[in-house]
Amino acid sequence: MAAVRALRVAARQRPGLGPAGLRALWGGRSRKEEREVEADGAVPEKEERSEPSLMHSLPCRRSYIPPENLQSCLESHVREVFGPSVPEDWQQAPLQEKRLKHRLLARLATELGHAVPNSQLHRMRCAADVLGFYRTPVRDSTKIDELTAAELPPNLKIIWQQ
Repeated sequence: MAAVRALRVAARQRPGLGPAGLRALWGGRSRKEEREVEADGAVPEKEERSEPSLMHSLPCRRSYIPPENLQSCLESHVREVFGPSVPEDWQQAPLQEKRLKHRLLARLATELGHAVPNSQLHRMRCAADVLGFYRTPVRDSTKIDELTAAELPPNLKIIWQQ
């Protein structure tokens, strides 16, 4: 409500933004225009789905096995990206500058075929955090596959049909 009042005040102060300008700003039509379109019957009907899709495929993670030379690979990339400003202990190199962080993570993702997900980017504060992420192997499976393979109590059963 307050936003509408603020827009009306702004419209009075700026002569080019009257009722038509406000409608264009909000992307709407006037009631008169809507009635004319309804009378013409030019409103396209929405597509109807034959049946709702309740089953979605579960996200599958791609497998990743850390390479043998991971530490030396990461060290060389850190030294390339940071240049002479790398601390003596390269694992303590801070990733506060976003440009350098992006450059380092993009190079590693290209070379190793495994990228840091957006949900974990904030955890990468130094090179040691990146090393910890890339040391963790990832299996190619879904959560349901992991649950069905696990030993479950006798009163819990998972039946998964694809």
